[in-house]
Amino acid sequence: MGTLSISMEMIVFLVILALAFDFMNGFHDAANSIATVVSTGVLKPQYAVAWAAFFNVLAYFIFELKVAATVGKGTIDPVVVDQFVIMAALIGAIFWNAVTWWYGIPSSSSHALVGGLVGAAVAKAGTGSLLASGLMKTIAFILISPLLGFIFGSIMMLAVAWIFRRTTPRKVDRWFQRLQLVSASLYSLSHGGNDAQKTIGIIWMLLIAAGITGAHDPAPGWVVIACYIAIGAGTLFGGWRIVKTMGQKITKLKPVGGFCAETGGALTIFIATGLGIAVSTTHTITGAIVGVGSANKFNAVRWGVAGGIVWAWVLTIPCSAFVAAVAWWIATHLAA
Repeated sequence: MGTLSISMEMIVFLVILALAFDFMNGFHDAANSIATVVSTGVLKPQYAVAWAAFFNVLAYFIFELKVAATVGKGTIDPVVVDQFVIMAALIGAIFWNAVTWWYGIPSSSSHALVGGLVGAAVAKAGTGSLLASGLMKTIAFILISPLLGFIFGSIMMLAVAWIFRRTTPRKVDRWFQRLQLVSASLYSLSHGGNDAQKTIGIIWMLLIAAGITGAHDPAPGWVVIACYIAIGAGTLFGGWRIVKTMGQKITKLKPVGGFCAETGGALTIFIATGLGIAVSTTHTITGAIVGVGSANKFNAVRWGVAGGIVWAWVLTIPCSAFVAAVAWWIATHLAA
C-alpha cells in the first residue's frame, strides 16, 4: 500500500481524537466493570472506579495485540484508509457513545467504532472496501458474546447455589463480598485487554496509512501505552448514568450474583480476546447479569429494560455508520 500525504498536524489531531474516543470508551463502559460491585454495596463508587481503572491499565502487561490487529487490518481494506476515513469513523463512534451515555443506555463502544469504520469506508469506496472475514467475526459475536455471558453467568449461579445450599445466606453474602473484588478485577482486566486494543488498532491504521509505521511492523509502544492509560483514565471518571441501568434496573443483584455475572462475563471476554475478536464488553456483562437473574427466577429479570438495551445493540452499527458516512462527506467537501 502506498503512503498518503497526511500532515503531521492532522496526524496529531487524529491521534488526540482517537485517545478522546478511548477515554470516552472507558468513561462509557466503566459501568461494565463496576455496576455490580457498586450496586451490591461491596465498594463505594469512588473506590470501585479506581479499582477498575487499575486493572484496565494492568491488561497492558497480559494480552497480545490480536484485537488491535483485527481492527487495524481486518475490518476495512487498508487501501481506502486516509485521514478523512479515520476522522469520520471516530466522529460516528463518539457521537453514538455520547447519545447512549446521555440516555443511560449501555451500548457498545466497540460496535460504534466498527460501525464508524464501515460507514466511512462505504461512503468513500463502496461495499467492496469491507473485509468480510473480520466483520463477520465481529457481527457474529454481537449474538455470541451475550449468549456466552448468559450461559456462563447462569451456570455459575446454579453451581454456587448447589455448593452453598447448606450455608446461611448471611455467611454466603460475607464470602462473596470478598470474592466479588476478585471477579471485578478479572472483568476490569478483560475490559482493558479487549477495549483499549480497538483504539490501538485505529491509530495503528492511521500510522500505516501515513507511512510512519510499516504494514508488517508491530504497533508502536507509545500508542499501546497511551491507549491503556486513556481507557483507564476514562474508567476513573466513570459513567454513573449507565451504572444505575446495569446494576439496578435489569435485575436486583446480591454479592453472589455480582460475582457470578462478572466472572462469567470475564471468561467470555478472555476467550474472545485470545481469538483476536473485538467484542462488546457491554453486551457480555448484560448477558451475564440476565443469566444470573434468570437462574434465580425467570421473572426476576426486568425483560422490558433488557429488551430496550437489545434495541440499542441492533441500532449501534447502522447509526454510527450513518453518522460516519455523513461526517466523511462533509469533511471531504470542506477540504475540496
